[in-house]
Amino acid sequence: MTVPSATPPRADAANSKILRAAIWVAIGALIAAAVVCVVMVLVGTANGIVPRAFLTIVLMVAFAGVALMDTYLAPRRPVWFALTSMGVWIVTLLIGAVMIWLPLRALSESFGGGAGRFTSFLLIVLILQLAVLHVRLFVKAWARYSTVFTSIVAWTTIVLVGLLVIMLVAPLVLREFVRFHDLYWRLTVAVAILAAVGTALIPLVNALFAPRAPRAQAQAGGWPTYADGVTPLPVLADGQPDWNAYYTGRPTAPQALPAQQAWAAPEPAPAVAPEPAQAAWPAPSWPAPDWPAPLPPAHEQNAAPQHPAPAPAADAPQPSTPGGTQPPAAPGYEGFPPPPAPPQR
Repeated sequence: MTVPSATPPRADAANSKILRAAIWVAIGALIAAAVVCVVMVLVGTANGIVPRAFLTIVLMVAFAGVALMDTYLAPRRPVWFALTSMGVWIVTLLIGAVMIWLPLRALSESFGGGAGRFTSFLLIVLILQLAVLHVRLFVKAWARYSTVFTSIVAWTTIVLVGLLVIMLVAPLVLREFVRFHDLYWRLTVAVAILAAVGTALIPLVNALFAPRAPRAQAQAGGWPTYADGVTPLPVLADGQPDWNAYYTGRPTAPQALPAQQAWAAPEPAPAVAPEPAQAAWPAPSWPAPDWPAPLPPAHEQNAAPQHPAPAPAADAPQPSTPGGTQPPAAPGYEGFPPPPAPPQR
């Protein structure tokens, strides 16, 4: 885990110093304009001094507000653009102070007098701000596809735009004191045409050769996404899309999860070897109980036990009958000698 540095990077420090310098320049310009106006009040004629002083105060207050706005927006802008915007507003302040305190001549009435000067000042502010916006968008288009050719065209166009602004602002400020000939306006139109051509070249080159950004693919499965068309909306606890996050940019509830996490396919279970079958336990061998043998039924207890007679020996004499023949064996005693005769009573 990296520990953030206690000091900002050198580039940010340099940019901060430049912005601080620009703010100090704006403060100095405001003080200088105030000093010039005070001097004009002290040494100038008393004709129309009150309206001019009021307009001077309004101009300085407006400049202070614009300078604060530029300072607030400076961290979100490139450094060069913040400096350019601040410099343009300083020039606008000086032009406004000059136009307020320029003496009125007999020729001024043909140009509308004080109201004409105020209208001219508004046109000057509009021209300067349009020029700043043009340069901002033009540089952004140039950065998209920068080559040697586009760099030459871009720098030339920026110079032509600056020259065109000067040629348009100068007559609005000095038209009561300087007469501009027809050749001047011809040159102004020529510069405007060249600046327009240079402005159109960069977008055309970008359309032909600049790499195109890949189009955002629609989210698989039809799940709604944010405005970029790629990032899926979070999922609420009930499984519905978090539509409120589309407008706020963050999940509505802590339990809302991104759609990719909520609807991800289950991962396959790891292969596990089956457990070996357990050996069957042998049946317990209990000793047989020493029970007495069961007795036979009562009608069989009185009967004589029938035991097989022992086999006669091979050399035992066989009983014979008078006829020389052996008597028949009693039933059940085949192969055995006959039983002895019962005792005489």
